[in-house]
Amino acid sequence: MNMQGEVRGRGGFTLIEVLLVVAILGILAGVVVVNFSGKGEAAARNATRASIGAVGVAVDMYEVDTGRFPAGLNALLENDGAPNWHGPYLRSPPVDAWGTALNFQSTGESTFKITSAGPDKAMGTGDDLTN
Repeated sequence: MNMQGEVRGRGGFTLIEVLLVVAILGILAGVVVVNFSGKGEAAARNATRASIGAVGVAVDMYEVDTGRFPAGLNALLENDGAPNWHGPYLRSPPVDAWGTALNFQSTGESTFKITSAGPDKAMGTGDDLTN
């Protein structure tokens, strides 16, 4: 009771109310983490596929200018002695989303293969990405 004779209710929250709110926030945080887990990996794979595509375009430009495929991806950055080289065709050495250098291989007269080692950073495993 206060001085005017009024009865006031207790302020604040009970321990049960606080625990209930904490539990609800924990459940919501768990749902958010589950929904977003794996999205980073998918984004890295998509970024690497885009990088492989861009390097493929640079290889095609090199081939149009010089009449042959480059001996390696460094030829897209610096002239390797090829006639009619009009590069550089790339701004920097190409790497995948995990920081590993992309691999280039000429597979025939008019085909080539660009490969990323993938998240495990080891070539020749099941998670490799290629054009």
